[in-house]
Amino acid sequence: QVQLAESGGGLARPGGSLRLSCAASGGTFSPYAMGWFRQAPGKEREFVAAINRVGGSTTYADSVKGRFTISTDNVKKTVFLQMSSLKPEDTAVYYCGRGNTVRYTVSTRFGSWGQGTQVTVSS
Repeated sequence: QVQLAESGGGLARPGGSLRLSCAASGGTFSPYAMGWFRQAPGKEREFVAAINRVGGSTTYADSVKGRFTISTDNVKKTVFLQMSSLKPEDTAVYYCGRGNTVRYTVSTRFGSWGQGTQVTVSS
């Protein structure tokens, strides 16, 4: 069973940047798609971004498109989320998950969630 551990969260000013990391250990990491999700207080967990580890294709939620970038380091079994031009509405706990398909589609199910990392955007 793969285990995922997120890190890199913290406090950022509006317009600032943060880089989240998701390190995988154990289980089977490749070649499944990986994704980032977030959950704000009182809201359901929502999709942020996904990446196909074979081919590198990426998909983003409209709310983060052009501001966030997902990437992977397959050697280090790590997935990153570079967040720029942060907004207060980006405040949430961010989770990474492993998909059950090689290529991400809207039907891909994610699991093996880590503990999450808190991102707070405030002036």
